[in-house]
Amino acid sequence: MIFSDSHAHVYSPQLKPDQEELLQRAYEGGVETIFMPNIDHESIDAMLEVEAKYPTQCFAMMGLHPCHVTRNLERELYEVEDWLSRRPFAAVGECGIDLHWDKTLLAEQQEALRVQVALAKKHRLPLVLHTREAFRETADIITQAQDGTLRGVFHCFSGTPAEAEEVIQLGFKLGIGGVATFKNGGLDKVLPGVGLAHLLLETDCPYLAPVPYRGKRNEPAYVPLVARRVAELLGVSVEEVAEATTRNTLALFGENQNDVGAGLVPARR
Repeated sequence: MIFSDSHAHVYSPQLKPDQEELLQRAYEGGVETIFMPNIDHESIDAMLEVEAKYPTQCFAMMGLHPCHVTRNLERELYEVEDWLSRRPFAAVGECGIDLHWDKTLLAEQQEALRVQVALAKKHRLPLVLHTREAFRETADIITQAQDGTLRGVFHCFSGTPAEAEEVIQLGFKLGIGGVATFKNGGLDKVLPGVGLAHLLLETDCPYLAPVPYRGKRNEPAYVPLVARRVAELLGVSVEEVAEATTRNTLALFGENQNDVGAGLVPARR
């Protein structure tokens, strides 16, 4: 089986000590493509270093994470725009709104998201959206901007059936990770009503490890654990989940890469 991790911070300092072994474990477990969301200007060098070292397995995105939005966001957005004009990226992201820790910068987060939506349109790239405790605020901006050209994924989706339907109606995918395996994660009430055509798998490593590793460091090799839970909830085989979600991921992000097209193209190590 071939899997794709649609959202993994494999360049994170937490993963640096055993990064090579971690990526090898992922590859041996069938996770042959990994898409890396950017955080801010400080994470770019580490992310691009991983991509350069593993050019057929790891693919970079470019964006500004909402938790790194400040009142002086112009510099960060300039960096995003400048990099997008220099070379190809898989997507604009991760971007969005996060109201979990701090609600005082909502206006700045909204502005940063609107700018990145415009950049996605300009460069014809998908969006990777972060919506922690801010689904409504994020979805409203996407709804206002959707002119038939926007596409992307609501990463780490953990919302309601109604919110899942709204995402689908917007033409976006649902990014499903370790929360699907949590006893009270809530996705057992959502996923049975959502077809495989609308799903991507992700880890969001080093965060949100699935059961039985919950609370520990996450890594791309755990994608099959998420696939197994999705298969149980949808009443299909793990093979079907692997094939569909990998195809969905490569169709969404792959057309922006030289070596990964819209189809099951295995990575080469």
